[in-house]
Amino acid sequence: MKTTEKVQLEIRDNVAYVSLNRPDKHNGLDEDMLTSLIRTARFIRKDRSIRCVILQGNGPSFCAGLDFGYVAKHPFMVPKYFSKLPWSKANTFQRAAHIWRELPIPVIAIVHGNCFGGGMQIILACDYRIAEPTATLSILEMKWGLIPDMSGMVTLSRLTRVDIAQELTMTGRFFSGQEGAEYGLISKVSETPLAEAEELARVICEKSPDAIAATKFLFKKTWKKDTRMALLWERLTQLRLFASKNQRIAMYNSLNKEKDPKPFKTRACFNWFS
Repeated sequence: MKTTEKVQLEIRDNVAYVSLNRPDKHNGLDEDMLTSLIRTARFIRKDRSIRCVILQGNGPSFCAGLDFGYVAKHPFMVPKYFSKLPWSKANTFQRAAHIWRELPIPVIAIVHGNCFGGGMQIILACDYRIAEPTATLSILEMKWGLIPDMSGMVTLSRLTRVDIAQELTMTGRFFSGQEGAEYGLISKVSETPLAEAEELARVICEKSPDAIAATKFLFKKTWKKDTRMALLWERLTQLRLFASKNQRIAMYNSLNKEKDPKPFKTRACFNWFS
């Protein structure tokens, strides 16, 4: 994939490092950044050698949200990307965030500096969010007389209580990374979030990529669902893993710890696990 100036992609040791790159604008979202985020995620989905994603922002902030200065100069951007194709479930704004939740591999967001509005909704769609304690977060859309509309209504309900979500959305107030952890919106607070993310990615990459993909799929499919459906999806998902190549390798490695472990195959192309 040819990386763009505003979204950079580097792949090392089966980990995709995705970096927002408008540091002078605190990585504010403009047209190119929105579409580049979607293209980058689609490329990652197709590369089955990638086991994990680390999503970060270059410069002083992760992402300050939609660049309203850019929008003011390009008034047709919002109506162009707010509308959606009839066969699509999401518009461009929603896809730029929610596409990270739909990837069949774990996505770890590193949060530093400012994380507002659309940037907040992007990290909420990731699987893990590791933030510096002094990071400043906000569901800031209320400042502009708007509501979160980049899949925030999907992800907020899975991470925190409704009263907390409503209060943060209605006030648009700023809160720290430490407060975000208390609300359930941040997974972990760390002075060295990149090192924490890389260690987590390393552990994930040592596991069966099929079982990792199946786990993400299973939690997405069953979280807060009724017991009958959750048990059904457990059985169906496990059935796809039994006796697969990577499951056999995991069994061999666990039973032969004194020997050199066998490397896992690339992730199987299961339509279910996506």
